[in-house]
Amino acid sequence: MTSKINMIFAVFAVALLGLMPSVASAAAGHAVQWQWSLQEPVTPSMHYIVWFHNDVLMPIITFIVLFVLALLIYVMVKFNAKANPVPSKTTHNALIEVLWTVIPILILVGIVVPSFRLLYLQRNIPAADMTIKVVGNPSWNWTYEYPDLGLNDDKSPKVTFTSYLKPEKDAQADGVPYLLATDVPVVVPVNKTVKLIVTSDPEGIIHAWTIPSFGMKIDAIPGRLNEDWFKAEKEGVYYGQCSELCGKDHAFMPIEVWVVDDAKAAAWAEMMKSGPKPEVLQQFLKTIKPADQAVAAN
Repeated sequence: MTSKINMIFAVFAVALLGLMPSVASAAAGHAVQWQWSLQEPVTPSMHYIVWFHNDVLMPIITFIVLFVLALLIYVMVKFNAKANPVPSKTTHNALIEVLWTVIPILILVGIVVPSFRLLYLQRNIPAADMTIKVVGNPSWNWTYEYPDLGLNDDKSPKVTFTSYLKPEKDAQADGVPYLLATDVPVVVPVNKTVKLIVTSDPEGIIHAWTIPSFGMKIDAIPGRLNEDWFKAEKEGVYYGQCSELCGKDHAFMPIEVWVVDDAKAAAWAEMMKSGPKPEVLQQFLKTIKPADQAVAAN
């Protein structure tokens, strides 16, 4: 029995050691194989999510797992047939029954307070510096509109574009992650509150616009306008994908957001207002792309 218990602890220890490289990899700011931890936070919401997960939930979960493991080992050693040939006929214990009812309630009460604070932070949208309308299309891509950058005579936004999956050969040539990179990224200024109005084409299906490093996920529903927001505090390239099972090309609906300084954001806005040709736009984007080391993916 002792050898079996030692084996259990050995397996548990090896599993913990095996996770350690993943912790270091997660700090690189982009997804890697076998990564299990959260993305590097770059918004107030994601900072709170990481704190809530690492400093509140994980200690509670770890304590519960170790406590239950200790109870199981104790039961296996103390009450196996060899050590305890005459089993107890105890049917209940009032103190234990009170404890296993009250303690979980107290744990849940302790969790619910930061949970509600996080929910309020996410859903209480502050005054926006910029508004972007996001439309999920039935052809499995995203259309973006920037109404703050001006309107045409027909009240349509001057800056609007549809973002498509970057072909695999182009992604490899550019050194960007295939299935996450797009041909035209969303560009926003750093440290600005961006309000998103998210919907889906009336003839389309439900999608979900998600950026893990922003700590946000909002459904795009036909005929309905949903709102969300983010304030990216660090320049970089941030990736996401549609997070709703939306059909055959669900896996090919990436999201790419560039967070740049104010000067680059203003230059990008002027370029987009001019309606540049694709090749001209691609050349311009190379001049404003954030540094390669500031990249995060889902």
